[in-house]
Amino acid sequence: MKSLKELTRQNILALEPYSSARNEYSGHVAHVFLDANENPYNHPFNRYPDPLQLELKKEIARIKKVSEEQIFLGNGSDEAIDLPYRCFCRPGIDNVVAIEPTYGMYKVCADINDIAYRPVLLDEQFQLSAGKILAAVDENTKLIWICSPNNPTGNNMNREEVINILQQFNGLVIVDEAYSDFSDCKPFREELNQFPNLIVLNTFSKAWGCAAIRLGMAFAQKDIIDIFNKVKYPYNVNALTQQEALKAIQRNGMVDQWIRTLVEERGRMMGEFAKLSCCAKVYPTDANFFLTKVTDAVAIYRYLVEKGIIVRNRTKVTLCKDCLRVTIGDRSENDELLEALKHYNS
Repeated sequence: MKSLKELTRQNILALEPYSSARNEYSGHVAHVFLDANENPYNHPFNRYPDPLQLELKKEIARIKKVSEEQIFLGNGSDEAIDLPYRCFCRPGIDNVVAIEPTYGMYKVCADINDIAYRPVLLDEQFQLSAGKILAAVDENTKLIWICSPNNPTGNNMNREEVINILQQFNGLVIVDEAYSDFSDCKPFREELNQFPNLIVLNTFSKAWGCAAIRLGMAFAQKDIIDIFNKVKYPYNVNALTQQEALKAIQRNGMVDQWIRTLVEERGRMMGEFAKLSCCAKVYPTDANFFLTKVTDAVAIYRYLVEKGIIVRNRTKVTLCKDCLRVTIGDRSENDELLEALKHYNS
C-alpha cells in the first residue's frame, strides 16, 4: 500500500479544518455556553450536537467490536461513500474501480466529483475476480469498491478474492457491508488491523430498522478516520439521530430477533417464488432481499404497481435483464405479493 500521505489529495493534507465551538474546550466540564451564538431557549434543541458523536461511538465500538478511534459516523452511508472521493481522489485525474453490477451511488459520487469510474463485470454467478479487478487498475487508481453482500445481486463476494485485492492493491479498498447482518460470513470490519488499506461501510438503515434517522458508519484505521473527520461538515450527525441510535442499540436483542425472522422469511419466500409460473430463476442471497429472473420484468412490475405492491425492477442493470429485486417484508406483505403473482397471467 502507498502511504496515506501519498494517497491523500495535497489540498486535504494542507487543510485547516473548521474548529467547532464544542471542540475547543474539550477535556473540561462546562455549564454556561456562550461560545456558539446559540439561542439560550428551547432546551435541548437549542444546542449544537456533539460533532464527533463520542457517546454513540462508544456504544457502537462495543457492539461492532472495533475501537472508537476506528469509527466514522455520517449522514447516511451516502456521506461515507462521498468522503473517500473528496479526500483521496483528484478531480479529472484519478479513477476508481468497482464491481458491476453494484450499488449505484458509487458511480453517482464518482460523477459528482469528476472521477473516472471503471466497472468490472462479475461472472455469471455474480462473483468477482481479483485478477480482473487488478487488471483495471493503473497508477491513478485510488479506490476499489466492493459491495458484499452485493446490491442488487444479494450474494457475498468470494472472501479469498477480496483478500487478494487487499494484499495486492496499493490504494484503498472499500467493502460495503450494509447487508452483512443477514449473512453468516465473518464481517471484514473484524479484519481492520490486518489491512491498513481497508475501509468497511455499515448502516443503521437495514438490520437496525432505522433508515429514517440517516446514520451511516465507516470503519478504518485511525489515520483514515482522522482524515474523514477533518473534511466532514462540523455537525454532520444531528442530535435526534444520535439519540435514536442510542435507543436502537439498547434494543439490540430485538434487532437480533428481526434478523432471525427476516432470514427465515427469506428462505420461505425464495422457495415459494421458485414455484411461480412467472419465475425463471431465484438467485442465492445473503441479504434481506433476493434477485429473481422473471418472464417479463417490466410487465410484472407494472402489474404489481397497479395492485399497490412495489418491488424494484432491475432489468436495465448490467447482467440483470428481466430481474426483479424483492425485499423481505413482514409475513402479511410477503403473502400479499405471492398471492398477486399466483394470479398473474403473462
